[in-house]
Amino acid sequence: MDTMRCLLLPETDPALNLATEEWLLRHGTANVFMLWRNAAAIIVGRNQNTRAQVNEAYVRAHGIPVVRRLTGGGAVFHDLGNVNFTFIDIDNPSGRLDFARYTAPILDALASMGVAARFDGRNDLAIDGQKISGNAQFLHGNRILHHGTLLFSASITDLSAALLVDPLKYRDKAVKSVAKRVTNISAHLPRPLGVEAFMDRVMAAVAGQGAVTDTPFTPEERAQIETLADIKYRAYDWNFGYSPEYAFSKSIRTAGGMVETHFDVRQGVIASLRFYGDFFGTRDVAGLEARLAGCPHEPEALLRRLDQVPLEDFMLGVTAAALVEGFF
Repeated sequence: MDTMRCLLLPETDPALNLATEEWLLRHGTANVFMLWRNAAAIIVGRNQNTRAQVNEAYVRAHGIPVVRRLTGGGAVFHDLGNVNFTFIDIDNPSGRLDFARYTAPILDALASMGVAARFDGRNDLAIDGQKISGNAQFLHGNRILHHGTLLFSASITDLSAALLVDPLKYRDKAVKSVAKRVTNISAHLPRPLGVEAFMDRVMAAVAGQGAVTDTPFTPEERAQIETLADIKYRAYDWNFGYSPEYAFSKSIRTAGGMVETHFDVRQGVIASLRFYGDFFGTRDVAGLEARLAGCPHEPEALLRRLDQVPLEDFMLGVTAAALVEGFF
């Protein structure tokens, strides 16, 4: 590796960390190697239907943010036991994706700690066939961003629960996440090591391959990164609205009877919908359908829209909270 700007990010905010990556890719003046962690979050791939990847009830109950990243691939669950690494190369004249090049230093770092991992499949690192790392890349002109996960001491149970989705609810052509057997690196170390010590070892191993400048961000750089985090990585339009078109259907039992909800979503907005069921009402349900069309497919937005609707006239005995449940 050539001379790099090596960074160990102290923040655990996923929106801020992903904004830092993108800002460095677009505006950085040196190659970058970066290590960072996120507090509990789901990070979805650029080309995925966000809502079809996550267990909405679990995510809402645990207050887990869902953020879309710049790169393709599948959805992943992050927590503080998962270490993320990023390479940014500002001179990639080939214009091609190259996973082997950027995972090799990580494999060498693991080997130096007595962990025998190898490149597996299209973009994974594995130990004895069990996944420890997923990787993705993004090209920006002649620049390339490569990032990957390193499952060190991640909560495998939370990972499974947060990404468990009913496949019958959604119909779309978006990229689906593929479940694989996973394991934590910490279980394969010859001697116990904490996650922060592990990060230090990885940083030392990779940084040793080139001269290093660990330059902190200037106030101006930090302000630009914060702005990008706010307008993009914390925004509904990017995290949910950017999703490909999809159709959704679900049946729920309410105090007012069965309600079956069918709708189509384009750019995160409900384009058209129909309600079916054995509920009663004094007004044609088509009026309710018309009032909800154009609403973002998002719980709070639907509740706000329903707050202005005499729901009892359309569906006797059905509460707004119960109806919204049928949208997710």
